[in-house]
Amino acid sequence: MTATTFHQRVDAYRHRVEQVIVGFLDRRFEAGSGKNERLESAVRYAANTTGKRIRALLSYATAEALSLSADVADQPAAAIELLHIYSLVHDDLPAMDDDDLRRGQPTVHKQFDEATAVLVGDALLTYAFELLSEGDIDPGVRIQWVSQLSRAGGAQGMINGQAVDLEGETRVLSLEELKHMHRQKSGALIEASIDMVAAAAEPTFRECLQGFGHHIGLAFQIRDDILDVQGTTEELGKPQGSDTDNNKSTFVSLLGLNAAHDVMHEELQVAKDQLDRLEALGQTVEGLRWVSDYIIHRRN
Repeated sequence: MTATTFHQRVDAYRHRVEQVIVGFLDRRFEAGSGKNERLESAVRYAANTTGKRIRALLSYATAEALSLSADVADQPAAAIELLHIYSLVHDDLPAMDDDDLRRGQPTVHKQFDEATAVLVGDALLTYAFELLSEGDIDPGVRIQWVSQLSRAGGAQGMINGQAVDLEGETRVLSLEELKHMHRQKSGALIEASIDMVAAAAEPTFRECLQGFGHHIGLAFQIRDDILDVQGTTEELGKPQGSDTDNNKSTFVSLLGLNAAHDVMHEELQVAKDQLDRLEALGQTVEGLRWVSDYIIHRRN
């Protein structure tokens, strides 16, 4: 690794994970028989939109903290991004959040059609696990990766969080329900992006990393809730105020804007306390600190 700051490496890491995804899709579609060009176009449309790649950045920052090669983080980072994109494609559907814009572009069901969007999400979800099955890494680590991503993205993680989120459109969630829901809906994948890379290293530092992921995941969601109120459609790349329009329970609706800011910074501080522990153990946590600050200062 060259003597640069993590900020200077961010664009390279984003490009790196995007190339892993594109290369994987190229291989899959080239090897497929009876190709469906419309489905392929829709899958590529969903996967190729420019995103922040926060989960991938957390994977690469974790690899740096554990003195692992970036190669180790490539598969977890790409798999989590594929699973995350699938969740967005399905979240945008008329049966869910019914959004027309994602990252400033028409959502998949608007660009193609609703049925195609369902199939695109299905394809991206299964591709995430196929991607994890490849590569030159210890089979025991690969099994852990599959288990970790299954739990984070499954009915005890992200999917359950989404189910509770939908319930929140018909009743007001309590603050504890809201925290638990978001730790499943968005926090589970953020935690997995860290813990999957940590699974490839010796276990000494995993407790600190898990604590960091647990709290930075909630800070991420509180920032999302704040942006839904304060951001513009142009900044967000999706309709501003969609949570309010859908009558969702959010940290802002339950606590108010100022208190939501306070809770976000409390979660950030607890996350950074875990990084202080790692640093005291001799680990380099610059990248994880940078991503932490980026999460709460981002505008989209």
